[in-house]
Amino acid sequence: MSPKKHITLKHLLIGNNKFIGLKFHSDKVLNSMVKDLKDIAWNEEFGMYYLPNNKTNLDSVFNLFRGVAWINTNYFFQRSNSKNLDEAFDVYWFRKRQLPKGYRCCPDSYLDKLELKHYANNTVKTYVSCFERFINHYPEIDIDNIDEKNVRDYLKLLANKNWSNSYINQSINSIKFYYEIVLGMPNRFYEIERPRKERKLPIVLSKDEAKALIEATNNLKHKCILALLYSAGLRRSELLNLKIKDIDSKRMLIKINDAKGNKDRYTLLANTVLYDLRSYYLEYRPKNYLFEGQTKEKYSASSILNIINYACEKAGIKKHITSHTLRHSFATHLLENGTDLRYIQLLLGHNSTKTTEIYTHVASNSFNSIKNPLDL
Repeated sequence: MSPKKHITLKHLLIGNNKFIGLKFHSDKVLNSMVKDLKDIAWNEEFGMYYLPNNKTNLDSVFNLFRGVAWINTNYFFQRSNSKNLDEAFDVYWFRKRQLPKGYRCCPDSYLDKLELKHYANNTVKTYVSCFERFINHYPEIDIDNIDEKNVRDYLKLLANKNWSNSYINQSINSIKFYYEIVLGMPNRFYEIERPRKERKLPIVLSKDEAKALIEATNNLKHKCILALLYSAGLRRSELLNLKIKDIDSKRMLIKINDAKGNKDRYTLLANTVLYDLRSYYLEYRPKNYLFEGQTKEKYSASSILNIINYACEKAGIKKHITSHTLRHSFATHLLENGTDLRYIQLLLGHNSTKTTEIYTHVASNSFNSIKNPLDL
């Protein structure tokens, strides 16, 4: 039987020295055993025992409590959720910026660590933007001396200015990344409260609107892009990373490589899209990626946005539409047609059906059986 007692390991930084923190509920057995560890001490501020952070002491902790308590290391050993991306790390935009006098730039060490951990270029831009906004809020304080109160005050300011919960969470991530990952002080801001996650319903097009959007452009490449985003439920990055070999016309499937979470998956290939793709290939002759720019480099994300905006205007669609709206519409229309939620989850590449279940809140057939009281 597994032990019921739990000890959580924490990184502690006390007087610029690194320590192993041992956090557990008061227990006579654990309180007695922990004193057998060499150099163990109690810290009133953090409310836990601690000892110098070295391999010998770490091994001693595991050896001492083996069979007595379960050691939770989720907060101790660093894990990276970053993707192993097939893209070059790009900071050219960072170097070429025209900045106002006195503007504090993100340290090079911050960029170096982002590159080392293989963060996506879009994530890099978000982290840098959020972190620079933060450090420029405190122009008179050395960034290494900014404390937890400063962080809390800044986050309160963002909340008071009605910044979204998503942006506040991104700001927290960017701040924690510097102090905990770049400077190696993992415990410095671990108790910063995060705003409650927003649960907003996705914007969805009707089937007629989706078809009108695709037909609104006379450019064959643009039409193929819009049709693939909708008919295959692709994320924008997945479409941009598609290669010619990923289109399996014999099985009528599209292979998505290294998608979110480093997962491969297959999704649907529509007959009408295959017909247009064949015409597109003969006209444009892409060499590597399915969609390429004029100089045969990978197509840009901003170009996708421009295509969607133009098509929306021409089709007379007033909703705020992004590439992800087409993905939401794909999932919703499958659900309305009776496709099992589990299959939709696989096509979208979601880890859990809980993520996919949001489409049950926007699918029209969820409401068809309900009689409006005004019509009774």
